[in-house]
Amino acid sequence: MPAGSIRARVRAEMIEEIKATARRHLAAEGANLSLRAVARDMGMVSSALYRYFASRDDLLTALIMDAYDALGDAVETADARVADRDDLLGRWLAAGHAIRDWALANPAEYALLFGSPVPGYAAPTDTVRAAARTPAVLVGIAADGVRAGTLAEHDPDDLPEQVRADATAIAASFSPDVPPAALTAAMLAWMSLFGAVSFELFGQLNNTVYARRELFGHHLRRLAGHLGLPAGDHPKGRTPDSPKTRNRR
Repeated sequence: MPAGSIRARVRAEMIEEIKATARRHLAAEGANLSLRAVARDMGMVSSALYRYFASRDDLLTALIMDAYDALGDAVETADARVADRDDLLGRWLAAGHAIRDWALANPAEYALLFGSPVPGYAAPTDTVRAAARTPAVLVGIAADGVRAGTLAEHDPDDLPEQVRADATAIAASFSPDVPPAALTAAMLAWMSLFGAVSFELFGQLNNTVYARRELFGHHLRRLAGHLGLPAGDHPKGRTPDSPKTRNRR
């Protein structure tokens, strides 16, 4: 193997080890990462770490992009597993539960993406592509409903003028097939979905709600109605990616 290839492989492995160590710090201490602490855990001097990440912000950006891509993988996979592509409700339920499942399995990464902003950190535009993968699944479901004529129509006059202007601009650049009113409904459903996940993940349901998966599934169905998805024949409490034997949380 050429020396250059060996060096590239070793560098890639070192970068992955640095990120794995940083994720352990995220889980224990939150997003206020210290390169010095990461280097110490790896048995390195902090100056050696700068050969791989020029700053704390560069390391945070790498972790953020990995997390967005991991979430995107989970949601895209859940959507793709619904064999009947016309089953818009089933796809929405599968995608929604995939988000919750990923968040519960990766709470530190979820908090990095959707929790309190990291002081002094501004995400670069590099993160936009990865961040767009998950909402693109929902918009894709809505767009398929528009093309099939099965998505309920939304009254465009119901939108405030400024909201309509924003939605029109977003639709033009992101999904021209989806009318602004339907795109707004999708945005509101997405916001509410993530609000429910955050409410649970950050402890707001503790000692109050125990049937959390069932409550979340009920919430998803309500949001599906708001979005205008056609009603399906999925039994309540079941989703296309959730067999009866699946462990509940």
